[in-house]
Amino acid sequence: MLAGSRLVVVTADEDELVLRPPPPAAGVADVRAAVRDALRFPLAGEPLEALVPRRGGRATIVVEPPSLPLPGTDRDPRQDAIAAAVDELERLGISSGYQTLLVAGGLARRPGHDVVANLVSPDFGRRFHGHVEVHDVERDDLVEVVGGGFPLRVHPSLVRADVVVVVTAAETVLHGGPAALVGAANREALRSAGAWSLLETTASQGWRTALALERALVGRVPLIGASLVLNHPRATGAARGYPYDDEALERIVDSPFRRVFGLLPGSVRATILRSLPLERSVAAAFAGPPSVAHAEALIRGVELRGATIDGELDAICIGVPRTTPSLPRERPNPLLVAQLGLGLALRLWRDAFPVREGGTAILLSRFQRRFAHPTQQPYRAFFAAARNGPDPEALGRGEQQAVDARAVEAYRAGRTVHPLQPFVDWNSCAPALSSLGQVLVAGCRDAAAARSLGFVPTHGLGAALTMTRGWTDRPPRIGFLLSPPYFPLRVSTPSR
Repeated sequence: MLAGSRLVVVTADEDELVLRPPPPAAGVADVRAAVRDALRFPLAGEPLEALVPRRGGRATIVVEPPSLPLPGTDRDPRQDAIAAAVDELERLGISSGYQTLLVAGGLARRPGHDVVANLVSPDFGRRFHGHVEVHDVERDDLVEVVGGGFPLRVHPSLVRADVVVVVTAAETVLHGGPAALVGAANREALRSAGAWSLLETTASQGWRTALALERALVGRVPLIGASLVLNHPRATGAARGYPYDDEALERIVDSPFRRVFGLLPGSVRATILRSLPLERSVAAAFAGPPSVAHAEALIRGVELRGATIDGELDAICIGVPRTTPSLPRERPNPLLVAQLGLGLALRLWRDAFPVREGGTAILLSRFQRRFAHPTQQPYRAFFAAARNGPDPEALGRGEQQAVDARAVEAYRAGRTVHPLQPFVDWNSCAPALSSLGQVLVAGCRDAAAARSLGFVPTHGLGAALTMTRGWTDRPPRIGFLLSPPYFPLRVSTPSR
C-alpha cells in the first residue's frame, strides 16, 4: 500500500478483503472527434450549432483545474476536449479572439501561469488568441443570478457571453458538469456545496446549488456542457500493471529496489513517484445540458471504474499518498490527509456506506503537522481553532475570525487557498465521521494533531489492526483499499 511516499507491505488474512480498482477500459481513439460529435449530437437539448448566434458574438468556456482524479498525468485528455470546443466554436463563427477560457477553481488556491498553461496543449496555447480568466470568489463585480436564502453570484463572463460551454470530466457530483458553475460563483455558494456521497445526488446540497445556477443561467444565456468519462491511469515502466494485476503487486513486493527505495529520503521518494510515467484515456464523451451530460458520464464512470463489495465492512484501511487534492501538488498537512481519506476516498460510494455503523477507518499516514508556506497558511488558523478538539462552536468562531482582509488578499494574489477552504475540507469528512465509530492514524508522528481532529494515533499499521480486531468478539471484516487511484465502491447488501 502507498502511504505518503512509502510502500507498505501488508499481509491480509483469508477473511479480509483487498479492494482494488478494475483495469482501465478501452479508450476512444480520437478525443477531439468524440467531443465534437457529442456537441453536435447531445443527449438532450439543442446542439451547439443551434445555440451559437448567427452574427457570431462571444463565448465563455468553463473549465476546472485538473486536480481530480488522483494521480494526475502529464498529458490530460481534457486538453483535447477544450481544444475541440474552441475549434467547434470557431467553425460556427466565433473566433478564438472572442472566446474566454474561465478557470473555475472555487476556494482552492488560484492557479498560476504554470497550471493555467497546462490546461491546454502547447500547440493549442500558441494559436489560442482569446482571454483567460481565473475566477476570484471575492471580486466585487460578481453578478447575482439567484436570490433567496443566500444570493448566488457568478463570474461576469458567464452572463455577458452569447453562449457558454462547460467542458469537464465527470468525477463526482461536486466536480465537473454544473458543479463547475459553482466553482465560478461566490463564496457563500461554495461554502454550502456539500454532499453525503460524492456519487449520489441524494442529500447533496452542492448538486442542488449547481442545478439552481444552471437553471438560472439557461434563462439568460444559451448553455451546453461536454463531460468526459476518464479511465483509470495506466502505469508504464517499473510500475506497469499496478494496482490492477497480482503479478505487478508480487513484482513490486519481491523487487530488491523496494528496500532501497524505502531507505531514500521522503522528498526523493516523492519525486520518484511523481516521475513514474502514467497514461490516461477517455472511455466516452457526452454533451447536453451540463447536469444531463454530467449525470450520464458519472454513471458510466462508476460502472467502468468501480468495484463491488458484498456487504459492509467492519473496518477499512486507506493509504494516503503524499499529495494534496488541489494544484499545485504539495506535501499534505494532517487536515488534507483526513480530507483525502475520509472526504474523498470514503465518499466515493453508491447504494450504501462501505463501513458498518460504528465501524473503524484506518488512515495510513505519518500525519505530520507541517504547512507549506505560504500556500497552506489558512490551515494554521483551523488547527488553532481545533487545539482542544473539533468542537463545532470553536470551529465556527475560528471560521469567522479566519476570513480577514489579509487572508483574503493572500488568496486573491494566488499565494494561498481561500481562508474558508480548511473548514470546507473538514466538513467533507463529516459524512464519514457520522457513521464511523473511530478513526485510527497508523504510523502517526504527531499525536497532538491526530487528537485535535478526534482521531486515535497509533505507532504503526500492526498496532492499528490489533486494536481493530480487539474491539469485536469475532474476526472483523477488514478491507484494504489499494490506492491511488481512488475508485467508486458499490456496496451490495441483503436488502438490495
